Amino acid sequence: MVCAIYCRLSREDEEKTGESESIQNQKSMLIHYAAEQGWDIWQVYCDEDYSGVDRERPGWNAMLEAAEQRRFQIILCKTQSRFTRDMELVERYIHGLFPLWGIRFVSVVDHTDTENRGNKKARQISGLINEWYLEDLSDNVRAVFEQKRRTGQYIGSFAPYGYRKDPADHNHLIIDEAAAETVRLIFRLFLGGAGVGQIAGILNGRGILSPAGYRRSRSPSPPGQAQINASGLWSHTAVGRILRNEVYIGTTVQGIRRKASYKSKQLLSVPPEEWIRVAGTHEPVVERGDFDEVQRQIGRKNRQDGAGRVHPLAGLVRCLDCGSAMKRLTTTYRGAAKSYLECGRYASSRKAPACTKHTIRLEGLTRLIEERILSHLSAYCGADLKSSPAPPCALQGQAAERELDSLRQRRAALAAAMKTLYLDRSGGLITDQEFLELFGSLRADREACSRRIAELESRPADNAACKGPPAAAPFQVSRELIRRMVKSIEIGERDPEANRQRVVIHWNF
Repeated sequence: MVCAIYCRLSREDEEKTGESESIQNQKSMLIHYAAEQGWDIWQVYCDEDYSGVDRERPGWNAMLEAAEQRRFQIILCKTQSRFTRDMELVERYIHGLFPLWGIRFVSVVDHTDTENRGNKKARQISGLINEWYLEDLSDNVRAVFEQKRRTGQYIGSFAPYGYRKDPADHNHLIIDEAAAETVRLIFRLFLGGAGVGQIAGILNGRGILSPAGYRRSRSPSPPGQAQINASGLWSHTAVGRILRNEVYIGTTVQGIRRKASYKSKQLLSVPPEEWIRVAGTHEPVVERGDFDEVQRQIGRKNRQDGAGRVHPLAGLVRCLDCGSAMKRLTTTYRGAAKSYLECGRYASSRKAPACTKHTIRLEGLTRLIEERILSHLSAYCGADLKSSPAPPCALQGQAAERELDSLRQRRAALAAAMKTLYLDRSGGLITDQEFLELFGSLRADREACSRRIAELESRPADNAACKGPPAAAPFQVSRELIRRMVKSIEIGERDPEANRQRVVIHWNF
C-alpha cells in the first residue's frame, strides 16, 4: 500500500510554538505510523500558515490532483482537522470523491478511517465540531478587530499613501513627508482647476511614482512574486481615490468592506453610513477646508474636457426656468472650437422638449463672472485689480518711467489692501480661510510688481524697453476663487427682440 502524508499548520492553532518544529512533529509522527503499518510513502505534502477552510492551499491541491490520478491509495493526516475544517469539503472528498478514486482516508489522533464504515457519523460530528471551532474563532477575531477600529487603531496591512506606520506603535500612522508632499500637490492641482486625468498626467510627467510603485520602491517584492502596476504610473482612479480619502484630514476610516463569511475570501462593500470613522487619530496632511471644498466639487460631477481640465464654471450653471444643470456642448466652425451651454433637460429630450435651449456662449459667461468677481474684490480692497500695470511693449525712455510709476502705485495699493485684510480678520469681519485666499493672491501680485520694479531699476534708462514680459499681470481669477465666491448661476432664455439674456448670480456672501 502507498500513502500520501499531509501536514498543515495555521495561525489559529493554539499549540503553534514554532512553524518548522510543529510541522516536523507531524511529519515524524505520521512517517513512524506509516512504517508501523508497512505502508510505502509516495510524498509528504505540507502547508504552513494556511487555514483549514482555505481551498487555495498549494500542498493540499497538489495532493488532491495526485489522488485523482491514483498515485497512492491512502491519505494520512494527524487529525481530520489537518485535512480540512470545512464540513462541505469533508462531504465532498472524504465521503464523496475519495471512495470513487479508491482513496482511503486515515487520521491518527482522532482514529478516523474510511475503511471502517461504522465511524462515518463520528467523522461527520468531528467535521461539524471543527467547523464550529473555526466559526467561533472567526467571531472572536472579528470582535477584536472591531474594537480596534472603534478606538481609532489602524489595522490595515499597509499604511495609506502619504503615511507610514509608527515604529513604536504599528496601529498608529505618522506622516511620510516625501509621499505627503505629492498628496498636497494633488489637492492643490485639483483646487486650481485640473481634472483627475490631467493630474495623473502631470504626476507621470514629473516622474512621480504611483502609490503602488512608491511602496514597491520602499520594500521590493521577493523574487518571483507578482508585480502590481509594474509601470509605476498614476491613473485617474488612483488620483480620485486620494482626493476622497478622509485619512488625509486625520480621520481613520475602516470597515469599508467585509468578508462574505469566514469561509470565503470574497469582500462585500459596506454602505458608507456603516463605515467606522474616528477623527483626530493622526496628523493631517491637508487642511480640512481644502478637503471639504474638494468633496463639494467632486459631488458636482464636473466633466473634463479632452485635455483633462475642468472648466471654472462646471457644476455651477443651471437653467433659470426648469432648474436643470446646463450641459456643455462644443462645435467647430472654420477649424475653431467654440463651447456653449444648453439646458440639460432640453438636450436630453429634443424630440419632445420639456424646456427651451437657454443657450449661452461659455466664453462670454466666464468673462462676465470674472468681471463681476473683480469688481467685488476691487471695491473691497480699494484697489483696481482689473487694470494692468504694464504699458504696451516697445517702451523707451519716459515710457519706462511711466511703467515704474504705475508699478509703484500698484504695489502701494496692494500693500494697503493687504493691511485692510489684516484688520478685517482681526476684527472678525472675514474668516481665516477667506483671509488666506485673498491675501495669497494679493501677495503674489505684489511680489511680481517688486520683481518687475527691481528689473527696470537695474537697467539703463535707454535700455529698459521690452526686455522680458511684464511681471505684474492683471489679477487672475482662478477656478478656486470662483468656487469660493459663487454659489450658483442661473441662465434665462434669450430675448431675440431685445437681444438680451438674463443671468442671475447667487453669491456665497
